[in-house]
Amino acid sequence: MEKVIWFTGQPGAGKTTLAKEMVRRFNNDKVINIDGDDLREVLDNKDYSERGRRKNIQFAIDMAKIMESKGYLVIVSMVSPYRDLRYGNVFWIRSDMPTDKEKYWVDNYEPPLKDHYMIDTTNQSVEESVNEILNVCR
Repeated sequence: MEKVIWFTGQPGAGKTTLAKEMVRRFNNDKVINIDGDDLREVLDNKDYSERGRRKNIQFAIDMAKIMESKGYLVIVSMVSPYRDLRYGNVFWIRSDMPTDKEKYWVDNYEPPLKDHYMIDTTNQSVEESVNEILNVCR
């Protein structure tokens, strides 16, 4: 099993939902979820500019590396729109479902081009998506 699983994608695609279900399934104190919304609250960074986003993403990468070195399975769930700022086993979570978070949509989102796995949550349940992720990671 990979030690860092990184969920990237636009707001509303299901990153946080899938991460929470993965944590629940593992039911283990050595699993942690680093979520973009949580980081924004903790760091009090509501800056959605490229600079603000990069700061939050780099912090998540640094935390993931620390937790990974301590033996944790780290599940990161955040938009992370920039290809150069993703770490670990990358899953592109996409959905064609409309989102009520249009104001957070990232116009310059860079979908992964290589070394990733795409999970389309449009017509797939949370359970099916998590099973797919676990099959890839094993």
